[in-house]
Amino acid sequence: MWLAALAILIGLAILVWSADVFIDGATALAKKFSVPSFLIGVLILGIGTSAPEMVVSVLAAIEGSPELALGNAYGSNIINIALVLGATVLISPIIIRRGIVKRDLPLLLLITVIAAWQLRDGTLSQADGIVLLILLVAVLGLQIIMSIREGYHEHEDDIVVANADSEHSNNLEHLNNSESLEKLEPSVTRGLVSLIIGMLMLVASSRAIVWGAVELATLWGLSELIIGLTIVAVGTSLPELVSSLSAARKGEHDMALGNIIGSNIFNTLAVVGLATVIAPIAADPVILSRDVMAMGLLTILLVTLCVFAFKTKRQFGRTSGATLVLFFMGYTAWLIQSVSV
Repeated sequence: MWLAALAILIGLAILVWSADVFIDGATALAKKFSVPSFLIGVLILGIGTSAPEMVVSVLAAIEGSPELALGNAYGSNIINIALVLGATVLISPIIIRRGIVKRDLPLLLLITVIAAWQLRDGTLSQADGIVLLILLVAVLGLQIIMSIREGYHEHEDDIVVANADSEHSNNLEHLNNSESLEKLEPSVTRGLVSLIIGMLMLVASSRAIVWGAVELATLWGLSELIIGLTIVAVGTSLPELVSSLSAARKGEHDMALGNIIGSNIFNTLAVVGLATVIAPIAADPVILSRDVMAMGLLTILLVTLCVFAFKTKRQFGRTSGATLVLFFMGYTAWLIQSVSV
């Protein structure tokens, strides 16, 4: 028992560190190409911080624990919105932009509805997993095209400042061009090294977490679904929490919210899709009546709060953050009560 608990604790610590290394490398490389902040949030932070969920769920499916994979993905979605976004907004309110309300949030809601519809019969087949992966490719393509197309229109003032800074920087570069060229190569190299090291450590730490979680579930008589919804989901959501708080503090509102939206989309489509393709899932009926319903209600609440914020002050404030955190507390109490019955 103690060995399993130690494996989870050490695995979570390494998981957070490796995810941070992975994100740093990916973000540094992405910024070399002047990618819009929201797109960085969706693709780099969103997918990067969901890498722990993906690796944990894939390994769980391979090792014959598909319910752990499902609980991990849906539990992380609930935690991302209710706890991660709620806590982030309590510390630093987030600006809501038109593209988020018009496109990204409705897309997240649609994907959540599709996930619930697939689970209507209590099972996820390999065909369902393939559909989710196809949707993932389509969604990522749409996000890339639309974010690049809209990004510069939403931040014209920033571009003017950026162009001025860029012109000043270019003048300095002309004075010492050789020094700039020397600094470019190591920067790209460090980014690539961070990506590789981060991913390798993600795999190693995730394997330790899966083993420890399954062992504890067996020893305590808890279902793999409950372990996935609690211990594993909270642990694998720590990278989202750290990166969202950091982005919000630095004024990167698009990146902070894009991180949550991108992570939840990736969890629902990629994490569940890959796990289901590896091993079809026969879900406990309670996951539809409790966890999927909670995820759906929370997504609707997020859309409602964001639309209201956009139409008023365009700011997702502390009241909304407190509402999300209260939802998380209520869901956690519901989860504990259902386990004790």
